[in-house]
Amino acid sequence: MTRKRKPYTTYTREFKQEAVRLMDESDRPASEIALELGIRRNQLYKWKEQITNKGEKAFTGRGRPKKEDQSEVSTLRQENERLKEEVEILKKAAAYFARELK
Repeated sequence: MTRKRKPYTTYTREFKQEAVRLMDESDRPASEIALELGIRRNQLYKWKEQITNKGEKAFTGRGRPKKEDQSEVSTLRQENERLKEEVEILKKAAAYFARELK
């Protein structure tokens, strides 16, 4: 029997900033703060990293863009990577079958 996954929970920008501030200013462990806020500990660290890297521009969007909203370039890059993997698999298969024929 398959379980349905929980829907994603979205948090406001202010919530994320306040959570990181609590983690920075408190002498309590991050796991305790995360438990109190009802989030995972590693999520706190991810939010802190985003604030450190992007500053005021952190948390402006709504996460990863949907497949149809991605730019054509990023879509083509993904396809290119997939095709490269397929070519490598075919090369290995050809080498394997060439050895079998000898």
